[in-house]
Amino acid sequence: MLVGLLAITVSSTLTSCMTTKTSVGAYRETQGNEYTYAKGKQIWLFWGLMPLGRASVNTPGDGNCEVITRFNVGDFLISGLTGGIVTTQTIKVKAKRK
Repeated sequence: MLVGLLAITVSSTLTSCMTTKTSVGAYRETQGNEYTYAKGKQIWLFWGLMPLGRASVNTPGDGNCEVITRFNVGDFLISGLTGGIVTTQTIKVKAKRK
């Protein structure tokens, strides 16, 4: 019981290691305040081998944004409860207001 609780605690705190940030266009050079433009979930089957559709997450018209994909605590729970047969990733698109 204690080992399982320890494993869950360690796994949920290390999920930040599974974050990918991709800047698109002139996002880094653009001045302004960051805000979340859109969010979505990508669902995978069979331990991440087969995508279940494609996440449709909107991006700004000018194309300047940052796409962040993350395996967070909720995603960890879904994966853990299904034995990895179903996994999800959280997608967030950030943009800047001028």
